[in-house]
Amino acid sequence: MRYSKRSFAVISVLFAVLLSFRGGTLNASDADRVSLTVAATQIAKQQCINMCRARYRDCRSKKQVPSFECRDVYQDCTRFTCFAAQG
Repeated sequence: MRYSKRSFAVISVLFAVLLSFRGGTLNASDADRVSLTVAATQIAKQQCINMCRARYRDCRSKKQVPSFECRDVYQDCTRFTCFAAQG
């Protein structure tokens, strides 16, 4: 199952709402932590996707398997490595 940017944003908002229930209100330090968490998550996801792209390029450059199998390597990498924790 693939998740869109919209679902990621919804999860982030829900996380912020849950933090607000913890102490009654969402203060500035909580908001900073939420934004840092969201930024760190996005950076980690992008780094993972970049790693999968590198694997794909490496697969294509070796020319040992057909290109469609290299595409499967990329899709499996992103699906099971980068997005495995989301769901």
